[in-house]
Amino acid sequence: MPLSDKIRNSQIWKSIFRHPAPVDRRNRVMVVLTNLVLHVHPVSIQKHALRFGFTWGMGLITFFLFFVEVITGVLLMFYYRPTVEWAYNDMLALRDVVSLGVLREMHRWAAHAMVIAVWLHMYRVFLTGSYKPPREFNWCIGVVLLVLTLLLSFTGYLLPWDQLSMWAVTVGSNMARAVPLLGHEGPGQQLLTVDGVDMITGSSDLRYLLLGSPTVSEETLNRFYVLHCVALPLVAAFLVSLHLWRVRKDGGMSGPN
Repeated sequence: MPLSDKIRNSQIWKSIFRHPAPVDRRNRVMVVLTNLVLHVHPVSIQKHALRFGFTWGMGLITFFLFFVEVITGVLLMFYYRPTVEWAYNDMLALRDVVSLGVLREMHRWAAHAMVIAVWLHMYRVFLTGSYKPPREFNWCIGVVLLVLTLLLSFTGYLLPWDQLSMWAVTVGSNMARAVPLLGHEGPGQQLLTVDGVDMITGSSDLRYLLLGSPTVSEETLNRFYVLHCVALPLVAAFLVSLHLWRVRKDGGMSGPN
């Protein structure tokens, strides 16, 4: 008996892989349906889903760029310390020393490309009417993923801790002061009063929640670091999985009329 057959007939192999080798259509279908990675893809797809002129491939490109961001981001975390004392120096080292700056540039340019790819993907979905029933819920998930992509870029912008990033975050966070009902300068703030005392002030509004302090400080750096490296990626990964699952459950990619 060949060695390959002995391995496939062993108890260890059978305990991991529940079905025989995909030598015919039935086994190929079962392998795809029961595999952790392969089950994301449908067993069969319609022809229009393979037309680049219809799909633009932006969904797949966005997913690939997100994967690049996760891998390079984890590697960058080994060399970056989110403190006022070390953040800027670590960024210089990542730019000039560590992997000759290639790792940081891959992360930076993939982030720019991901923002563009998400916008193009949303634009394609809108042009082809793929947001219509029964896919309206998945469209809403896509909108949330777009917002998360922009938040990932915004929170990551502060991490180099240079003058450009600090003042950019200062300007961006100042807009949170004017959010209705949540910003202490926003409309409706005067409605949130108890016995004449304002419930929303400069030390309790949305801007303070975002920065963790009255101004951009080390608390802001730590907060943005946790959001950028842990909280937002976890939420995005869950929603991406849900997004791909709903594509399958909604009958695959929508086609032309």
